[in-house]
Amino acid sequence: MNTNVYKIGLGLAIALLICLFPMPYGYYQFVRFIATAIFAYFSFCFFKENKEGLGFLFAALTILFQPFIKVALGRTMWNIVDVIVAVLLIVMFVKDHDKREPSL
Repeated sequence: MNTNVYKIGLGLAIALLICLFPMPYGYYQFVRFIATAIFAYFSFCFFKENKEGLGFLFAALTILFQPFIKVALGRTMWNIVDVIVAVLLIVMFVKDHDKREPSL
């Protein structure tokens, strides 16, 4: 995947971390829609690159975050999931950024 895709993931990580604060319900719904689209695209890209493990991970996240049949985890559990997924996205961004840095 190209660097711009990872930047989108970084933006999603920030949006997920904002979910830790009291926000209007519409914000959480918006984040779920955006996360579903981004995770589905990530899954597609990783399967295309023959990285099945990451492909299945993001497919599972797509199902978890999809807004149509809601998974009732409770606020505390959703906060934990949001932080874990945000950290994963940040780590992926940093690893991609480090890989693309020119070495001296």
